[in-house]
Amino acid sequence: MTYQLARRVYDTCHLTGQFRLRSGQVSEEYFDKYLFEGQPALLREVAEAMVALLPECDVLAGMEMGGIPLATVMSQLTGLPTVFVRKHAKEYGTNKAAEGGPVDGRRVVVIEDVVTTGGALLASCAQLRSIGAQVETVVCAIDREQGGRENLAVEALQLRAALTRRDLEASVLA
Repeated sequence: MTYQLARRVYDTCHLTGQFRLRSGQVSEEYFDKYLFEGQPALLREVAEAMVALLPECDVLAGMEMGGIPLATVMSQLTGLPTVFVRKHAKEYGTNKAAEGGPVDGRRVVVIEDVVTTGGALLASCAQLRSIGAQVETVVCAIDREQGGRENLAVEALQLRAALTRRDLEASVLA
């Protein structure tokens, strides 16, 4: 199943052309993760693979922006409540970093689409912990295998990935 799912995700998201990356570099290849999240059937398949990786928990926490559709579908599949985690607390209204229900004292699993180095995740998990969430696990759709797992482990966070960069690359070579 991993091979077939990896191939569908790769075929849907791998683009060629000229793309300016966040680093400022120009690449002839780009992986647009939002393309699989915008396809209902594929989004559901990825979310189902992620549900299989969930530990016992009370709440799912979808990371802004790509983790939100995944967490929402996972919530539908499991019946678990979901909160939506902002990169920065909004400066008006409730001033919350995590929107939705309460997380204080609850076992929260953070949901992300793609993990590279884990920098944004580390900040968000620290923020969730500061408001009382018990966060030990991050479940992602794709681990790019560029240090995220190791960086998260330093803060006692386990990364569980439905797919890895290796899975995506192997699906094309087969």
